[in-house]
Amino acid sequence: MPPEEFRRYGHQLVDWIADFLTNIDEHHVLPAIKPGELRAQLPQTPPQAGEPMHEILADVDRLLMPAMTHWNHPEFFAYFSISSSGPGILGEMLSAAFNVNAMLWKSCPASTELEQVTLDWLRQMMGLPKEFWGIIYDTASISTMHGIAAAREQLDDLELHEHGMAGRKEVPRLRLYASEHAHSSVDKSALTLGLGKAGLRKIPTDTQFRMQPEALQRALNEDRAAGWRPFCVVASVGTTSVTSIDPVPAIAEICARENLWLHVDAAYGGSAAVVPEMRWVLAGCERADSLVVNPHKWLFVPVDLSAFYTRKPEVLRRAFSLVAEYLRTPQDGEAENFMDYGLQLGRRFRALKLWFVLRYFGAEGIAARIREHLRLAQQLAGWIDAHPDFERMAPTSLSLVCFRAHPSHVHDKEELNRLNEKLLDAVNATREVFLSHTKLNKRYTLRCAIGNIRTEEHHVQHMWEIVQQQLGRLLADPQSVIQKETF
Repeated sequence: MPPEEFRRYGHQLVDWIADFLTNIDEHHVLPAIKPGELRAQLPQTPPQAGEPMHEILADVDRLLMPAMTHWNHPEFFAYFSISSSGPGILGEMLSAAFNVNAMLWKSCPASTELEQVTLDWLRQMMGLPKEFWGIIYDTASISTMHGIAAAREQLDDLELHEHGMAGRKEVPRLRLYASEHAHSSVDKSALTLGLGKAGLRKIPTDTQFRMQPEALQRALNEDRAAGWRPFCVVASVGTTSVTSIDPVPAIAEICARENLWLHVDAAYGGSAAVVPEMRWVLAGCERADSLVVNPHKWLFVPVDLSAFYTRKPEVLRRAFSLVAEYLRTPQDGEAENFMDYGLQLGRRFRALKLWFVLRYFGAEGIAARIREHLRLAQQLAGWIDAHPDFERMAPTSLSLVCFRAHPSHVHDKEELNRLNEKLLDAVNATREVFLSHTKLNKRYTLRCAIGNIRTEEHHVQHMWEIVQQQLGRLLADPQSVIQKETF
């Protein structure tokens, strides 16, 4: 593309993005589209000749926009990966322009050293100790997999790095542990690393959906007696379903006593520690062997960027370092090559967008925005508690509110589940807001995740009004799944 053409369309696209973000409230959060509808409008064969850029950009409006779910919308409340900020978007653009592969220090010194600095800044902002070494992966799923892989590598007496796990009678069956509310990435890590489903034992939780340390200890005792070899525990700081926070100090004590690797999944909840009065969420995490927090979840960085920290980088390196001759450089002995600490060889310049965000807002600016999200969550929780037809289903410790409709005349558990499933469908069918759901003790529960940088109080209030209106319509409709006269 000639420079002047790039300049012209670049300015046009930046103007489009600025207008899109400025007027995002005018869009529906969810599209009115059926599966396959967009695909049917797109050519089934690739273009044989190049097309003009103005036609490509026009098709963004004509074809893509009607099929978009707008994660940057202030009334997107469904999931945690919920907004990107202006400086983050600009950082992403510059990263694409540089287009470096940060596998080696020599392949891009700026990327490697900026990654080291920005992750240390973030470590300080969260109050983690100096010995935590950081690296950027793409998502928490990959970060957790690397943490568990390092935990497995620490079993050096089994020589797994050299000889593997299969077909060796001297290798006992390995097992890791997580709460029954842990993220599904823990299960997938067990599958990926050859442990199988049986290699992960889920630990029961208490009434606030937190792992029970005494149940963990019992499980360890039982498994050792049965011939298993426990090697890793995954604790959660902000579970996906309810943002419950496991008792990490007690779990860390057990791990130290039992010589187990402790990985903490703080992908969502860890960001709250940037707020000084919320540092308690990471209590005990200073004893973790590894920890993950995702700036793309609640620190306003565009997807994807996952910050992984460990006190034992040498173990992580031992698990993954494999240097081909063509990757050796004269600086290997004095510089850090991030390719040695993970599965990926190709590594994007992700630190750039994090650097832009941290510098533009500063620690105080980020803390102020997270603090406001916490306030809005408490306000919504108060509205729910005060309404006779609704109830909260879990404590609101961070910025996720779990609730359901429970009119006084509805008592049957299955009818309540059907009502709330119908309610969620009705709310999302308005396309004005987007909520998600979970099941807590088999009870269908609505989730409202507040964390978008553009969300203000009137957006939360609007969502709450829609929920109440849709419940009223369901209860008034004799054809709905819930009929008053049946109770």
